[in-house]
Amino acid sequence: MTEAPRIFAISDLHLPGGDDKSMDLFGQHWQDHFDKIREDWIQRVRPQDLVLLPGDISWAMRLEDAVPDLLAIGNLPGTKVMIKGNHDYWWSSLSRVRAALPDHFFAVQNDAVLIGETLVCGARGWTMPGGDDNQPDTERIYNRELIRLELSLQQAQRKRTDQRLVVMCHFPPCNSRGDDSPVTQLMEQYGADDVVYGHLHGPACASGFSGQKNKVRYWFASCDCVQFRLQELR
Repeated sequence: MTEAPRIFAISDLHLPGGDDKSMDLFGQHWQDHFDKIREDWIQRVRPQDLVLLPGDISWAMRLEDAVPDLLAIGNLPGTKVMIKGNHDYWWSSLSRVRAALPDHFFAVQNDAVLIGETLVCGARGWTMPGGDDNQPDTERIYNRELIRLELSLQQAQRKRTDQRLVVMCHFPPCNSRGDDSPVTQLMEQYGADDVVYGHLHGPACASGFSGQKNKVRYWFASCDCVQFRLQELR
């Protein structure tokens, strides 16, 4: 009997995008970081499993330069689902991105995808207004991303019967204490089971919230913050 599929997540792979861009400048622990991720991935992920990638996939500026990175991920076991991160400048029109993806690799944008008994949706998100690093357009972009998130959640709701609903966002949905935010309120309103996110790196890893809040489980999965190992959503 085939074992039930498992769900894994890892964010911010920051693959080189054709320019041989090294992440070593962010610390020695980044040296050969994708080799570490790939080794862990191959050891743990089976063909029937699902791997979620909440953004910042490649440093490429153009889709054609990101294709080798997408194929490198596509060659690994499991079904993959990704969303756009703030550094995914190569992500052009959704139709072009989807046409470039190998089999069993999906992109979500303002919609949702059903993989087995798991519904996956999400949106990039943005920095929460009111922080120290606020820019003049922070609130405008944040509110726009809330609309995109709700569009994706609505699509999931239309498809849903009793499936597990996993939401991806690139930016943190809440602060380090897990306080309520417009994003977490939307997750709860639409009955999310799990939320996966990334974006934070280095010392900011300490600001990532993981745990349960109002019946929703939050998983922080930036690759350097989780020692370049996939997080299993148990």
